[in-house]
Amino acid sequence: MSATQHISLSSAVIGHGNPVFTIAEMSGNHNGDLNRALDIVDAVGSTGAHALKIQTYTADTLTIDSDAPAFRVRGDHGLWGDRNLYSLYQEAHTPWEWHKEIFSRAKSHGLIPFSTPFDPTSVAFLEDLGVELYKTASAEIVDLPLLREVARTGKPVVVSTGMATLSEIDAAVTAMRDAGCKELVLLACTAAYPAEPEEARLGNIQVLREAFDVPVGLSDHTLGTGVAVAAAALGATVIEKHLTLDRADGGVDSDFSLTPAEFAALVTGAEQARVAVQSGVAFGPTEQERAVLALRRSLYVVTDVVAGEQVSSQNVRSIRPAGGLPADSFDLVAGRTFSQDVSRGTALTWDLL
Repeated sequence: MSATQHISLSSAVIGHGNPVFTIAEMSGNHNGDLNRALDIVDAVGSTGAHALKIQTYTADTLTIDSDAPAFRVRGDHGLWGDRNLYSLYQEAHTPWEWHKEIFSRAKSHGLIPFSTPFDPTSVAFLEDLGVELYKTASAEIVDLPLLREVARTGKPVVVSTGMATLSEIDAAVTAMRDAGCKELVLLACTAAYPAEPEEARLGNIQVLREAFDVPVGLSDHTLGTGVAVAAAALGATVIEKHLTLDRADGGVDSDFSLTPAEFAALVTGAEQARVAVQSGVAFGPTEQERAVLALRRSLYVVTDVVAGEQVSSQNVRSIRPAGGLPADSFDLVAGRTFSQDVSRGTALTWDLL
């Protein structure tokens, strides 16, 4: 494992052999309410997540206000179908004047706060706030000038790769490395909201890791936690999921977001999957199993017998616990005579015959 596959942050290390770095994405789940946004931060602080992420944009930095067909979400989109992009981004954006308070609250919980910028002004804004890493969105992977702008900060960058071909990912990685990015994480991602497990393509995790020699993770938009936990088992070192207080509260991203309790279960499940796989391949008892080796079956005397009595299936049986002759040795002792009186519950050994 090369050194490029480990990234040290203020309170965590991303890379193989370290706990899965879990990112809770607030996105638009604040529903336009700063107090709700801060409540989400507090909730994230209780889940065991490593980081809180938001998004830094305005409707005007993402698009223009137009009702032309190209500026509307496709009508067959289950969550945002036929919505005007400008109005959607107006609803979902996190006001920039909230960022400092959100980041401060996150730090009070020991979280690493960071954001996804969508234009050079947001990069400069986040630099002034002193973020320690960045994330870029799947749709922006083809915006190489933006990626270079982020890379020039010299901070670690987490790159979502939804929709991208391998050649597009290669172009993005090359552009960022050429611009000075030395610490890069690639996230396998299906940019559908929600995404179906059948389209998760978790096999991409290994391909990306081998192709680019960087830590690889998953930005997951499927429902529930199963896909994310599976990704951890397949070597994902980073997991990002959206979080909301309660899906019933509504909001632009609530339908595919986890609740705090679900996110906490994800953190636990992902780490269990990681350590289970990294335990390797071995046979024979584990350290924990040594304590129950005594529960294996063996031959025991199950009735009181007297010297001279023959061993039979009525007075000797294979039962738990261990301690007697092997369970498969009954045929060797059947018909032999006991050399002494033996009490019920005595492990059968050769010296009794």
